[in-house]
Amino acid sequence: MRILLIDNYDSFTWNLVHLIGGLGAEVEVRRNDSLTVAEALSGGHGAIVLSPGPCTPNEAGICLDLVREGAGKVPLFGVCLGLQTIGQV
Repeated sequence: MRILLIDNYDSFTWNLVHLIGGLGAEVEVRRNDSLTVAEALSGGHGAIVLSPGPCTPNEAGICLDLVREGAGKVPLFGVCLGLQTIGQV
């Protein structure tokens, strides 16, 4: 399975990459401001993970819009800031 991991500028992102990759998934990491919502949703990923980060959901790049548009289309998971973002939507 291919997983898109949105990096919210937090070093813990790489712990997630290693954990998810260790389960056999192919992990693509993209920064929260390096792609559009359309690109994220059209990449053929089996799930999207939103990483921790040092800010609030309002400051997390495409994350809020990605949750709004991706809900019901692709499984979304969040850790720390990522979960806050899902909860805010």
